Amino acid sequence: MKLFVGIDIGSTCAKTIVMNENKEIIFKNLIPTGWSSIQAAGLIKKEIEALPEYNEAEIKYVATGYGRVSVPYANKTITEISCHGLGAAYIFKDRDCLIIDIGGQDTKIISIENGMVNDFVMNDKCSAGTGRFLEIMSNTMALELNEMCELARSGSGISISSMCTVFAESEVISLIGNGTAQKDIAFGVVESITNKVRSQCGKLLSGKKEVYLTGGLCEIDYIIESLSQKTGSPVKSNPLARYAGAVGAALKAETL
Repeated sequence: MKLFVGIDIGSTCAKTIVMNENKEIIFKNLIPTGWSSIQAAGLIKKEIEALPEYNEAEIKYVATGYGRVSVPYANKTITEISCHGLGAAYIFKDRDCLIIDIGGQDTKIISIENGMVNDFVMNDKCSAGTGRFLEIMSNTMALELNEMCELARSGSGISISSMCTVFAESEVISLIGNGTAQKDIAFGVVESITNKVRSQCGKLLSGKKEVYLTGGLCEIDYIIESLSQKTGSPVKSNPLARYAGAVGAALKAETL
């Protein structure tokens, strides 16, 4: 049996998708990237080799993401924009849509037409507006990420003005010191990231395309609700959406 493997090594997590000849997903896995992308790639190779369907002569690998160059056994490496777009179109069965991918290191807004990427916007290297920003803020508040986002639902009235993560963290620490309610600080943090994402979307939101969320925040309901409110469109997602890059890479492997 031929197998097609997509590996998306992000700054936080490494995702793996294995497809068969019918483009069906037969294996998926997620592990922390840790301090070494090379080490993560080695662990993934061992997992693939343990599959009952594994046959070294009948397998193709495509790597994408932040650590794609750290996968020595990959037959090809491809940028995450094209892989995320292709993977999202497959996952959501929608060939004309807008993808919001909030990753650990960056946030990508990808416009898909006829199943292909036709435009995109990516934020700068600052972690504001990314999953890492939320992680830092939740740690500062001594909360789990999911806990902070759920708490934000009942908050109001706070705006985090700084667009720099370091200064924003100082702002949150000051709010804590002033006795501001935790739920209101959480609200301000979530508002900060969803407002920034909405600003990134810009003109790509024009038209009647469906909007989908991919990346590590795709299962956090309040993030989806806040983005829906900001974009004026009902943002949709599902648990498989965090594997969009790996799915797209596996689909690319099938063409090699």
